[in-house]
Amino acid sequence: MNPIEALLFAVIQGVSELFPVSSLGHGVLIPDWLHWSINRTNPDFLPFMVVLHLGTAAALLLYFRRDWLQLISGFLKARGKADNPEARLLWLLIAGTVPAGLLGLLLEKQLRALFGSATAVLVFLSLNGLLLLWGDRLKRRQAHLDLERLSLSGAIKIGAGQALALLPGFSRSGATLVAGLAHGLDYASSARFSFLLATPIIAAAGVLEVPKLAHSQASAGLLLACGLLSGACAYASTAFLMRYFKKSEIESLRPFGYYCLLVGLGGLLIKLA
Repeated sequence: MNPIEALLFAVIQGVSELFPVSSLGHGVLIPDWLHWSINRTNPDFLPFMVVLHLGTAAALLLYFRRDWLQLISGFLKARGKADNPEARLLWLLIAGTVPAGLLGLLLEKQLRALFGSATAVLVFLSLNGLLLLWGDRLKRRQAHLDLERLSLSGAIKIGAGQALALLPGFSRSGATLVAGLAHGLDYASSARFSFLLATPIIAAAGVLEVPKLAHSQASAGLLLACGLLSGACAYASTAFLMRYFKKSEIESLRPFGYYCLLVGLGGLLIKLA
């Protein structure tokens, strides 16, 4: 693995994992377009991605550390009952995590063939752009809830939206942000729930594959550097997006939607030319 390419890939992963533009899609397109030597079928690629996901999960845990401490403390004080806001929100996050986890286990192998198809990525990235633009229209009509009023069924539906990220080109954060807006959350509440919801899924994806690190032939120093770099970029992205969604009351998703449409449709036109 070329060290420079690996470090640049870590930056792309750390930024695009939280921005609603699909980290998986960019992880397919950019190496192909720039003719990098990164080979997604190489046995060392999965351990490499494990480290990047662990870096992203660590960044989310660090940024939302006070939230998680309050949620766990409230849950313990309530003795498992959702009779305070923190305990209730933790139950909503647990409920929202289950459908994405189950769908991921059931469908990942069937969808893996799409990971190497740039055409499929461009199509899904374009659809992701349309999804984000639709989310902005929903926000203007429906924002009226905060997280304390989100229903259990709403949390499950928002969590199920994460399954769209199994399709390379669809964004996990984009899908959950739009699903949150569809259920009446404002941008800031939807973003907070989306990032809290992403933490256990991303962490689990990394932890479950940790044993494969023992079989990696890649440099331990390079893997560590990539994980730290991905985590730093993910932390900076989260901090930026949380401030951005708090300040932007309208059309917050529109720039990302246009970007996805530009890259997706532009890439398809170039391939057809």
